[in-house]
Amino acid sequence: MRAIILNKFNEALDQTDAGMHFEEITNDQVLLESGLDSLGFAILVALLEEELDLDPFQLMDEPVYPSTFGEFVAIYEKYSD
Repeated sequence: MRAIILNKFNEALDQTDAGMHFEEITNDQVLLESGLDSLGFAILVALLEEELDLDPFQLMDEPVYPSTFGEFVAIYEKYSD
């Protein structure tokens, strides 16, 4: 799951011309400092939904906004079961 998310993360960065690319990314990477803005995150979630047929943010009873890459991955892992 982490590899898929990282791949789509970089694809979203490319689509938004953020000028960044991650070969590796740590769990504590702050999302707001990753190069993606709100449009970039919307693109990322759409790319992941297309790839995984899953949008965990629509499945949540209460919205959760991850602040780190690790938290973002954990949300997808939790809802992919």
